[in-house]
Amino acid sequence: MKITLSLFLSLIFTSCLYRPTVTVKEDFSDDWAMLRKYQKENDSIGPPKKGEKRVVFLGSSIFEIWKQKDPEYFRNRAYVDRGISGQISPQLLIRFRQDVIDLKPKAVIILAGSNDLAGNRGHVSNETILSNIKSMAELAKLNQIKVILCKYLPIYEYPWNKSLKGTAEQIISLNKEIVSYAESENFTILDYFTPLVDERNGQKAEYTTDGVHPNLAGYKVMEGITDAAIMKAIGK
Repeated sequence: MKITLSLFLSLIFTSCLYRPTVTVKEDFSDDWAMLRKYQKENDSIGPPKKGEKRVVFLGSSIFEIWKQKDPEYFRNRAYVDRGISGQISPQLLIRFRQDVIDLKPKAVIILAGSNDLAGNRGHVSNETILSNIKSMAELAKLNQIKVILCKYLPIYEYPWNKSLKGTAEQIISLNKEIVSYAESENFTILDYFTPLVDERNGQKAEYTTDGVHPNLAGYKVMEGITDAAIMKAIGK
């Protein structure tokens, strides 16, 4: 088959014009705290309406799964869930301005520490966790946001890290320090530990899916005591 000069030049020209579309995936490696997760939602939520007593729930998977298990609990109240599964306390601290302060809530509920302990390779202590909690609480106070600190849910062991020993004791120890700090600063204490604990200092089987995360029944228990703590902190 003979190719004329004009056909040859046409083929060359066409090949020069054709450029395959290459999708460049945005690099989020610098967003260690996953600020992007709630950024658009925060932009659309707007400031609190007149008389609205907004409360932000800041934590990890316990809070994120809560709104999936029982979305009505958040839909019918001025409660804003800002949980991100797997996050540790320094990530919550980085998110605090965007996901709490900028939303101008009346109160913030801070549930932190378990993931720090779950991945402990010797670099995590009660002191490091409490330092991050204190920083968040101090930021809240500076911005006239009432602070509600949580006693963490009981955990006997982490199913994904069973080699970690003494988990129940670590949770109890951390809770004692959180309560001591909260009392010294006159913060409201939200006790998720006592109503869910069993004889091993783990979660009661009827309230959990895996010994760490509550099932719907567990969340129903948490809802009652959460509402009571919020009322104590900011009233109706």
